[in-house]
Amino acid sequence: MYVIVEIAGQQFKVEKDQKLFVHRLEGAEGDSVSFDKILLIDNDGQVKIGTPAIEDASINAKILKHLKGDKVIVFKKKRRKGYAVKNGHRQQFTQIQIEEINGAGENKNEEKTSAGEPENNAEAV
Repeated sequence: MYVIVEIAGQQFKVEKDQKLFVHRLEGAEGDSVSFDKILLIDNDGQVKIGTPAIEDASINAKILKHLKGDKVIVFKKKRRKGYAVKNGHRQQFTQIQIEEINGAGENKNEEKTSAGEPENNAEAV
């Protein structure tokens, strides 16, 4: 079973117990986070596609650690002008582990009620 989920503006294909790096998330190490923007669920060939997201589906994950990525060097130069600038950047990442995948639509039929029909027809008297 795998799920395509949007986390911090990026889409990831995740499975249970998978570890992945995402852009820096709020929260301390060891905290639990939940993501509810599930775009697709594949449960052994049974595929559910959201429009744009699947309602009542979510993923629970645990924050393992916060870290920085590799250094990226940004170098700008204009020839014959004496202009050269060197900058560096290290992206902030969070490593998370997927703990649980909650599917969608198990309890939808139980929650439906007849909201359109009045219970007491006292106005007709």
